[in-house]
Amino acid sequence: MKTTRPYLIAEMGVNFYDTAKVLRISPIEAAKLYIDKASEIGVDCAKFQSYKARTIVSKNSPAYWDTDKEPTKTQYELFLKHDHFGEAEYRELCDYTHGKGMDYTSTPFDYASVDYLEDMVDFYKISSSDLSNLPFISYIGSKGKPVVISVGASYLSEVDEAIRTLKNSGCRDITILHCVLSYPTMPQNANLRIIETLKRDFPDIKIGFSDHVAPDDTMMTLAAAYLLGAEVIEKHFTLDKTLPGNDHYHSGDPEDFKKAIANFHWIDTVLGSPEKTVLDCELIPRSEARRSLVLTRDMKAGEIIKREDLMPKRPGTGISPMYTEIVVGRPVRMDLEEDSILTWDMV
Repeated sequence: MKTTRPYLIAEMGVNFYDTAKVLRISPIEAAKLYIDKASEIGVDCAKFQSYKARTIVSKNSPAYWDTDKEPTKTQYELFLKHDHFGEAEYRELCDYTHGKGMDYTSTPFDYASVDYLEDMVDFYKISSSDLSNLPFISYIGSKGKPVVISVGASYLSEVDEAIRTLKNSGCRDITILHCVLSYPTMPQNANLRIIETLKRDFPDIKIGFSDHVAPDDTMMTLAAAYLLGAEVIEKHFTLDKTLPGNDHYHSGDPEDFKKAIANFHWIDTVLGSPEKTVLDCELIPRSEARRSLVLTRDMKAGEIIKREDLMPKRPGTGISPMYTEIVVGRPVRMDLEEDSILTWDMV
């Protein structure tokens, strides 16, 4: 995996199937178009999903998404629409993605997918839906590759059990993504502070965020997640948010991703360094805006300085007020006018 912070994953999922229909091109051409656009805007990783409807869901499994946006009534029907790719297509997409300089992954939903993806993906991504599928998690972990796992719709104890399963299988490079398994996630349900909870409870593991909140004009959800410490950020990617389908309406388009990346850069810029020191841009203001000891009256050489003869005033180019007790009681060495800024050669 790249070391970008935050590491940004564009979840292509199966959105490209709908784009293929609109543009009247093949799904593989549409998928490559998605990769092209993600590469152009600086995304770190293109992510897909590898499954077959018959191995992921029973034929009578009901929908759990917003059926006003995606009217398909069963999960089986929906998955059947988007399960046409196999090992050859994912390998073609892998090579194409790497050729664009991006990392590549695809979420496996069955053991066969885990096996054929092994020499393609830069890391495995485990879906929230498989968090309790511990034998499957263990099998993925045993492959010796990094694993990113979403933990939506779970209790903390379930997260702990899944992570222990990964570690026990030999996996040493793990990233947990806070996620809300609701499409779309209402902003009030995003619960981004869970990122802080996960960072506290799993201090040896990278923590990130998988986002299902519909994009806003400023992409503030992702910015807030980054500010809370998300090191990896995943969001569904589309070329047209108005397309019908299960994911387009909560996905980000290239412009949304551009805004998010600009926000990350701005946050890095304004956060700066944790070291408290005087910056170069503060040197002149530090001198001009601080105070010096200034005489309140004319004084002749040899006169003793009294407390009432002094007043701290700007600029700070003379003796600092912190040395008042040292200056009081000393004689002036020369004739000085009222409002003179005292320096050490004068007393």
